[in-house]
Amino acid sequence: MAGKAGEAAPSPATIMQTILLLFVLGIVLLVLDLFTPGPILAIAGVIAFLAATGNALESYGITGGLLAFAVGSVLLVIALYIEYVLLPKTRLGKRLFLHTPEHDMKQAATTAAALAGQEGVALTPLKPTGQIELGGKRHEARSLDGQIETGARVRVVGSENFSLTVTKLP
Repeated sequence: MAGKAGEAAPSPATIMQTILLLFVLGIVLLVLDLFTPGPILAIAGVIAFLAATGNALESYGITGGLLAFAVGSVLLVIALYIEYVLLPKTRLGKRLFLHTPEHDMKQAATTAAALAGQEGVALTPLKPTGQIELGGKRHEARSLDGQIETGARVRVVGSENFSLTVTKLP
């Protein structure tokens, strides 16, 4: 890599550390993407991988670039394997991943039907949607009576689109 006039070129060790750091950063961002909504961290992780490969290509030529791309690809496959195959089998992963969507959807519908008629408290303003508490648990709810203020007593009258429908109690 050519530096400006009067500047010393970075050492090969520094270049290699930069490349490895970018690969590690890419993996960390891709793993963190699992815990956050949206594609921002995944895109940043891919950019870090591409930057590492580009840096290797510029510093070491086509052979170095291809080798860096191969190493990065292997690291990416290992990270994805850990994230999507091993992690779901751990106690933490079982809490993060939905294992049987059909069962969970049926259970949610059954739970919503079982909650019909119960009374609770609005934890947030329902404008017309918000959060309510029933039996010590938070639930998404939609008000049929328009806005309901925080702390108001509500009754569950049904469910719709994975949230409960409620009316305000007098």
